[in-house]
Amino acid sequence: MSNRITLAQLREMTAGQAAGLPPDQIALLLEDVAAMKADARRLDDLLQAALQLRYGERAAALRRQDGRDTGTVSLEEDGFVIRADLPKRVEWDQARLAEAVETVRQWGEDPADYVTTEIRVPESRYAAWPPRIRAVFEPARTVGTGRPTFKVEPARRRH
Repeated sequence: MSNRITLAQLREMTAGQAAGLPPDQIALLLEDVAAMKADARRLDDLLQAALQLRYGERAAALRRQDGRDTGTVSLEEDGFVIRADLPKRVEWDQARLAEAVETVRQWGEDPADYVTTEIRVPESRYAAWPPRIRAVFEPARTVGTGRPTFKVEPARRRH
């Protein structure tokens, strides 16, 4: 019989109880969870592909009938409603967008009436700036944190 903690046992634990597990058990559980996530993604991809094969043409025909290329349509089959969503993904060429904003400005219009502007500073560039430049931008900079993550791996033994 194994002393290995199972995912079924983990489901019954509190975070405090799980925190008391030995690192080797946590590492094994993390591997199990990663495998489950990968399997769930694969199964979801498979079912989404099956639904596309089964309903994709009908959904596309309904969108065309409504004069649309994207969006959500509903189909009914055997007492079920199938909602088929084809989201719109818009990307803007930043250089051309800047040119368009400048054109609107030259016409005497305020581009802020039509677009929002977001200035981004990649952290790697900020870190490379000279102190004089950094000092100008520092008041606009706030540093927060993301969600903490941990990996548990066996230590490499030194010989």
